[in-house]
Amino acid sequence: MFGELEMVKALLDERKRVVVLTGAGVSAESGVPTFRGQDGLWKSFHTQDLARPDAFESRPELVWEFYNWRRQLVAECEPNPAHHALVELERQIPNFLLITQNVDGLHAKAGSKKLMEMHGSLWQVRCTKCTHAREAREPLPDMPECPVCGHLLRPGVVWFGEPLVAGVLKVAIDQIGRSDVFISIGTSNQVQPAASFYQLAKDHGAVTVEINLEPTPNTGLMDFAVHGKAGEILPELTTGLRESLS
Repeated sequence: MFGELEMVKALLDERKRVVVLTGAGVSAESGVPTFRGQDGLWKSFHTQDLARPDAFESRPELVWEFYNWRRQLVAECEPNPAHHALVELERQIPNFLLITQNVDGLHAKAGSKKLMEMHGSLWQVRCTKCTHAREAREPLPDMPECPVCGHLLRPGVVWFGEPLVAGVLKVAIDQIGRSDVFISIGTSNQVQPAASFYQLAKDHGAVTVEINLEPTPNTGLMDFAVHGKAGEILPELTTGLRESLS
């Protein structure tokens, strides 16, 4: 791992445009459930069956109960060293973008500014009827209503079977296509379109890096792969940059 990490440090010293993609593995180190395996059940329901527009249409009260539980759980979690290291990386690299699949808001809480939450946020709500949308960190009623039109609010996240928010994918593709280094962190590389971002980066000449607890389907296709906890690897990476740039 040491040799790979040193080479990634050298790349970051030399390259000007860096795009980072993060997934559930980063938040798992803060205690946020990944909703896979044993974490994938809630009150005997498979969580992926609740994170769907048809589930919300048929049983909105159940879906909101689930999301209010998630919000309470995440509210007790704090950013970990990986989140803070990415804030430091943003500070050091002028042309930097962090794209996250996570909806917990921990990157923003840590201080990331150049951030794209491609799947939305647990802390956003939007109306099912009108265009009203807002941040809502306060506890919500069991069935929250829109203050503008009175219709039901929904979580401001992208559910399975839904397209990304308009323009988000276009910006992500554009920035990845311009990157010199693309780093995938804490993602299983199984959910599209993010699972194909590394290939887009390679097709445009970027060096690709994987940092993950264990190998993924994309590991053998990456230029560099460093396996272990993101909360241990990323601080080491940014410490090396601080030393080399001082």
